[in-house]
Amino acid sequence: MTRELKNKTIVVTGGSVGIGYAIADSFLQKNAKVVIILNTNQEQGTEAAKKLAAKYGQNKAVYYKCDVTTDLEVIFDKIIEEFTTVDVLVNNAGILNDVYLRKTIDTNVIALMEWSLKFWEHMRKDKSGKGGTIINVNSIYGYRTDPYIPVYHASKFAVMGFTKSLGHEHNFTKFGVRVVAICPGFTETKLVQNMITWTPDIMKEFNSFVKTKPWQKPEAVGEAAVEVFENADSGTAWLSEGGQPITLVQ
Repeated sequence: MTRELKNKTIVVTGGSVGIGYAIADSFLQKNAKVVIILNTNQEQGTEAAKKLAAKYGQNKAVYYKCDVTTDLEVIFDKIIEEFTTVDVLVNNAGILNDVYLRKTIDTNVIALMEWSLKFWEHMRKDKSGKGGTIINVNSIYGYRTDPYIPVYHASKFAVMGFTKSLGHEHNFTKFGVRVVAICPGFTETKLVQNMITWTPDIMKEFNSFVKTKPWQKPEAVGEAAVEVFENADSGTAWLSEGGQPITLVQ
């Protein structure tokens, strides 16, 4: 599979707003064939697809209402029926609320793994697939630690391990599916507007802590995702922080 986005069919979970929307926009700037936006909020999703279609052309963006924790099989079948082949899956859907332990793991880890494995099977070259790329939108919390959001930390460490194992060079050579991760730092999205710690006793401290960190716009991550797609080897993870150029996570 060539490392250019031109004429690629792309699925973005959580693609209606924030980082997901920015990635969809950046990929269409690179002449992707179509971006399929998945999100639970129908109003946001419809508006996102409408904006992108107005900007890049009719049929360049479509929206399906989708809960990644429950709708994989139905949505996968719908996508394949309409588009036949998916070249790129961007696993972007996630939550950041440490009060909801099980929901965090279900959304950030289990759903991401299920969607990855489903599309990996579709893409694998040894079973008539055309190859492809899976991009997991991870986080700086996938390899750094602080004392404030341990549940979210755990979910993102899991994504890092999953990405590096499924995307291992051995698997890429054997099956032809590239799996990579992008690790955004603090980004101005709805996800982080209401970050909740597992105990309210440290919420004030956490809010003070994040104000000291470098922040970036979602568009910076969208641009970084293009760089990752065009340059990253399978099994690698890349930092996007403070609007600076991407760097390899060791």
